[in-house]
Amino acid sequence: MNLPGSEIHTRLRRTAAALALLPLLALTACGSGGAAPAVGGAQASPAPADDPVAGVRTVDSIAALLPADVRKAGSLRVGSSVGSPPSAYYPNGQDKPPAGQDIDIADAVAKVLGVKLERQDASFETILPALGSGKYDLGTGNFGVTTERLKTIDFVTYINDGQGFAVKTGNTTLTTQVSDLTQLCGLTIGTGAGTTFEKTLTAQKGVCAEAGKKPYEVKVFSEPGAVTTALQQGRIDVVMSTINGLRHQAAQPAAQTTFLGEYHRLDVGFAFKKGSPLTPAVQAAVNELIKDGTYARILKKWGTTASAIDTSQINPAEHT
Repeated sequence: MNLPGSEIHTRLRRTAAALALLPLLALTACGSGGAAPAVGGAQASPAPADDPVAGVRTVDSIAALLPADVRKAGSLRVGSSVGSPPSAYYPNGQDKPPAGQDIDIADAVAKVLGVKLERQDASFETILPALGSGKYDLGTGNFGVTTERLKTIDFVTYINDGQGFAVKTGNTTLTTQVSDLTQLCGLTIGTGAGTTFEKTLTAQKGVCAEAGKKPYEVKVFSEPGAVTTALQQGRIDVVMSTINGLRHQAAQPAAQTTFLGEYHRLDVGFAFKKGSPLTPAVQAAVNELIKDGTYARILKKWGTTASAIDTSQINPAEHT
């Protein structure tokens, strides 16, 4: 069917706008963290105007928990994975400061400790190894606490997120919450490289054969926005990513995705090299923010109140 030029242009603009509104999900969080800026996603989600971090002040008794060399330097080097809202993204372009829940919490912790953050953008999969080499003092990227990671990484928790699934709105193949991976048999699943999602799907790939069903296929993406583009284009059937990221995306009408609910919960935390002397101070700072109400205001700002924790922990056991 031939269409008038104006209608073709209108449809192209609508398609481009819809794709621009898709946040980068493949690379955000829980082992799950964003590797590169999601400019399109940021355009869809301007940062809320309120600033719950502005009134945070240094707490001397907590700052005193920092190692002497850090107090003297007055700064911490942070490897930061910036991907999509609500965790961390660029609302005004890559040349402007990032925003998001992780950004606000990290900035508030730094204020309590009386230090500045030297934030360096890094791809999600490179941050944890770089902690061991001493390149960064800590890492942020919505890192999920897992038993395997606890062998080499220390965590200070600040939120409870986890794994979930989403499909393109209108999908009739998968319409209910995924509680068992056999529900995915015969489907193609998209997820981010180096994430807990990839690990979970790979480790459980034999469940379909055991159930006498066709195996599911896993497609891993490392480029910004590639997984959501693949979903919109029908090259994958379902996305596995962070609960908060998928929920946030589904709330954007132009994204045209449907969140299918939680699959597995994970504590999320700041990451440190094993044995880091920084963890007691950072844990105390997070708990101070919880106590004084700043933490609740940050989560309310980003729509993640359902993921609040009562107390920050160092190296909690993985949820089962």
